[in-house]
Amino acid sequence: MEAIEHKFLELTGLALFGFMLLLLYRLIAGPTAIDRIVAVNVIGTKTAVLLVIIGLLFEQVAMFVDFALAYALLNFIGSLAAARYFHQVRLREKRASANASESAATASHSEHSQL
Repeated sequence: MEAIEHKFLELTGLALFGFMLLLLYRLIAGPTAIDRIVAVNVIGTKTAVLLVIIGLLFEQVAMFVDFALAYALLNFIGSLAAARYFHQVRLREKRASANASESAATASHSEHSQL
């Protein structure tokens, strides 16, 4: 590999790592759980790309591509699991609020009928 290609890959890797550090702010600050999940997902995607770049730098692409694919698959499965969990939580919250408003309406109706 030529020196200029090597330097380009190094700078690209450093830039990706810098972007990952910026995403740590979103991961910590939030403000919502969905923001944190997206930040973890983007960091995971950038990590997979970084693994391929490292493979190019060390001229072991085949090995690092395997690692990157496995990591990306785990990242994707983790994102699906988190999305499913938060979807279930949201459904439970909607059901609970619907039941609470229904019981309040029933109580209000029974008070008016007693008068």
